Amino acid sequence: MPSTQQFLPVKEIKEGIIILKNGQWRSILMASSINFGLLSKEEQEAIIYQYQNFLNSLDFTIQILVQSRKLNITGYLKKLKEMEEKQDLELLRIQAIEYREFIKSLTEMTNLMTKNFYVIIPFYPPSSKEFSRWKNQFEQRKEYVMAGLRRVGINSVPLGNEEIIELLWSFYNPTAAEKGEIPPFPEI
Repeated sequence: MPSTQQFLPVKEIKEGIIILKNGQWRSILMASSINFGLLSKEEQEAIIYQYQNFLNSLDFTIQILVQSRKLNITGYLKKLKEMEEKQDLELLRIQAIEYREFIKSLTEMTNLMTKNFYVIIPFYPPSSKEFSRWKNQFEQRKEYVMAGLRRVGINSVPLGNEEIIELLWSFYNPTAAEKGEIPPFPEI
């Protein structure tokens, strides 16, 4: 039976760069959000104007990805459980148990969602040779995008190898990503 990796366009992930089977590269930035609705009309217009200028200044395409997921608090509940087990005072242990149960029931009753924002930057190196040379040019492109987003008020950070693998895994395993911890990954 063929593995999932055979169907993905990814050849390898190297130094935070996704190298596709067709030789193209991609970098992914995780971006912050702006509470646009809370801003005054003048502030909203200024942001729209800056964003427009940023997009018009690009001489390459970018992709903007919004990922909505059910909030996974498994790790938080585990930490609360550890804290309650370490508690010496019975009253504090009871309060910790009640708090953990409250958080657990709250997440079961409501559909708590989280949103992540990503900017995907493409690069088309002329050849796969001279990785360092082309990487430097790609880094300049990435820095340009990050600076443009900062002017709009959006902070961004490039994803590393493990974060990229986790993101790709979560797209192909959305239910598992929402329910629990992500398994260890094999080398790509």
